Amino acid sequence: MTVATEEIARVRHQEREDALGRRARLRLALRFALREMRGGLSGFYIFLACITLGVGAIAAVNSVAGMMSEGIAREGKAILGGDLRFALVQREATPDEQSYLNGLGEVSETQSLRSMVRLPDGSDQALAEVKPVDGAYPLYGRMETTPQQPLADLLAKTPDGYGAVAVEGLYDRLGAQPGDKVRLGDLTLTLTGIIDREPDLLSEGLAFAPRLMISQEALAATGLVQPGSLISYNYKVKLPPGANAEALATEANERFPQSGFRVRTAKDASPSLQRNIERFSQFLTLVGLTALIVGGVGVANAVRAYLDSKRHVIATFKSMGASGRFVVAVYLIQIMALASVGIVLGLVLGIIAPFVTARFLESIIPVAADASFYPGALLVAALFGILTSLAFALIPLGRTRDVPATALFREAGGSGSVPMRWFYLGASVVLALMISGLAVAMASDKKVALIFLGGTAAAFVILRVVATGIAALARRAPRVRSTPLRLAIGNIHRPGALTPSVVLSLGLGLTLLVTLAIIDYDLRQEVGTGLANRAPDFFFIDIQSSQIDPFREKVEELAAGSTLDAAPMLRGRITRLNGQDVAKMEIPAEGGWVLRGDRGITYSPTVPENSSLSEGEWWPEDYSGEPLVSFAAEEGGELGLKIGDTLTVNVLGRNVTAKIANFRRIEWENLGINFVMVFSPNAFAGAPHAWLATLSIQNDDEAAEKSVVNGITNAFPAVTTVRVKEALDAVNALIAQLALAIRVAAAVALVSSVLVLAGALAAGNRGRMHDAVVLKTLGATRVTLVQAFATEYMLLGLATAVFAVAAGAAASWFVVDQIMTLPWVFDWTVALTTLIVSLVLTVGFGLAGTWRILGQKAAPVLRNL
Repeated sequence: MTVATEEIARVRHQEREDALGRRARLRLALRFALREMRGGLSGFYIFLACITLGVGAIAAVNSVAGMMSEGIAREGKAILGGDLRFALVQREATPDEQSYLNGLGEVSETQSLRSMVRLPDGSDQALAEVKPVDGAYPLYGRMETTPQQPLADLLAKTPDGYGAVAVEGLYDRLGAQPGDKVRLGDLTLTLTGIIDREPDLLSEGLAFAPRLMISQEALAATGLVQPGSLISYNYKVKLPPGANAEALATEANERFPQSGFRVRTAKDASPSLQRNIERFSQFLTLVGLTALIVGGVGVANAVRAYLDSKRHVIATFKSMGASGRFVVAVYLIQIMALASVGIVLGLVLGIIAPFVTARFLESIIPVAADASFYPGALLVAALFGILTSLAFALIPLGRTRDVPATALFREAGGSGSVPMRWFYLGASVVLALMISGLAVAMASDKKVALIFLGGTAAAFVILRVVATGIAALARRAPRVRSTPLRLAIGNIHRPGALTPSVVLSLGLGLTLLVTLAIIDYDLRQEVGTGLANRAPDFFFIDIQSSQIDPFREKVEELAAGSTLDAAPMLRGRITRLNGQDVAKMEIPAEGGWVLRGDRGITYSPTVPENSSLSEGEWWPEDYSGEPLVSFAAEEGGELGLKIGDTLTVNVLGRNVTAKIANFRRIEWENLGINFVMVFSPNAFAGAPHAWLATLSIQNDDEAAEKSVVNGITNAFPAVTTVRVKEALDAVNALIAQLALAIRVAAAVALVSSVLVLAGALAAGNRGRMHDAVVLKTLGATRVTLVQAFATEYMLLGLATAVFAVAAGAAASWFVVDQIMTLPWVFDWTVALTTLIVSLVLTVGFGLAGTWRILGQKAAPVLRNL
């Protein structure tokens, strides 16, 4: 027992001594690291720039997204218009439902519809988003108008008729001014003011037309409210203090299960905007992460160049008995300390980003953007920066660990032939997996994040293969007579060549730039030209069943020989799938839009145009059995539906359950009349509804279109006319705003690539200096060397540009053709621009870094060979 006790005590004593020894070695390594860092940041400016740019991009994007999300949450009641909002489509609340809502608190009722506003003489008209309000509006927030008068006074009835207020856009379209009169339906209105701010605008969804606000009494006098009219009725409730909005929302749905109420609380004030913010911030974060990863290559180059400059110091350490682990500790401390400086600088950019962008974002999204400090966003960015710096620094550090002192003392020696220890390589792989895991954990759409990260990893591998292929081609190239060209080709494939660094650093940034540029070009072409050519010229909404025949006759009179398609339309919301409440289901990301909000639905005895059966059979024209429904094949597949499944839709306050009889392939891209759901006619027998129509006119010049609009609007004041060109212009404007942010993100990635390129060229300067001195000693002139180096850089830039164009074209084709299912068109302007940018960057940075070493004296270099 005594022997065992003594042995245990000896082992513990040895462990304490080892721990003390490790702490002592760490303190010594820290002291040496701090002493070496007194020399300043020479050689690490690109290192710092890469880390700062990547961390700053991630911190800025997430800070700005946090600012916008907080603004929506803070102003949730004003955005929603109340603590609770109950929405109905195509019907008002019943007396029982109205009584229940009044019992919850103060209620404000508004409606929402689209209609044509026209000048009294019928000479011009414009589509407007009409919003009738009551005297209690708004319950929260402040309505701002010019002149600043109570809204009730501006909308009140006077001897001249009812008043109305509108945004400046409607005044501009009609060429009107405050005080002018306009017609809405059967009513003449006086424009009494301009809307400067509408507190609950964001909760109304995407608007394709300018706002016109009137009183509810004025709406009743317009004659626009007809059976089946496409009108949304919104009841906003201001609850008493202490009331639980979530519990009351659940109670309302349970009390009125067939009402079709879509209930939202202030926490869900603008779900579509919040989803868009999350998706866009995710995309920009991933692009920022790409810039940081590209910058990681710059980190590796900078660390390799720095360690190269410290060869004598490292050799001295090893000659005096320092272990390889001690050397790694000394320089890892230095590198991570410098990385911390870059991370802090990036976090500073993230901190100031919300303050810089707040006013700009307020002009686009009407939410008070109160900039603040967002520690969560900064912590994530800092974590990405630490992991990336460590992952890319370990590989060059690991190679230096086992290089013998004799090789380090000779300038011509190198660490490239020393095998990498598996520990350092494995640690780098683990850190890369941690970066990927963090990115996926942050993403709202895990699939997109995984695809993005997988694509980035594949790009690194492919670029490495491309670099190897370029070197192999250069090695097999036939011998040429030109000395500069022969030297350039030899430099591309010799040991320690710049080929891998240049191709990897510049290739990824250029590929991303080409991909985004072609996607942007194709979207603009499709919306501005492709869709405009394929789509009908007009949509007509709210055609009453009693008007459909006179409407057809009027269209034939105004545009003889044109193509008119019409279909009955109702609005309904899917409430159950196979008996399961969709509100309690985990909705898939791809087809989830079908289950959110109300969808247009129709009925038909035959298969509609613009679609074809993909599975199942159509019902007979005289079918009278249980309600059946035909579902869109793509969306049905995304939701996991199959023939025989049931779905329940709420239409006009009535739940209708139908069995899926077949699936249809739908040609959405032509913008014709298409519906996700087409029911058998018996499903809605006797239900009031309106008609939807499209018109494609033969002579589609401006005068012919204006004649149609004027003629239809004056003959059928309650029918809403939508010019497809105007709707596409609105979509194009939205794409332009998104494209600006995407270009900025791509520019960040390209700047990161340029920095990495500069670092890679700087890291190879020592080898260039040896080459230049030896060649000059053998008789080469400065002009010959400049020609050789310029040719080498030009060949590398050309090869990288060709790869970037090919890879970017392939990636953009996959996104546009396979994901967006839009026509893919290659833009040669992008290819030419990429080629020029690549050549300018490689030749410019290459010669800028090489010019200085061409004047290096030969003796000091030759002495150390």
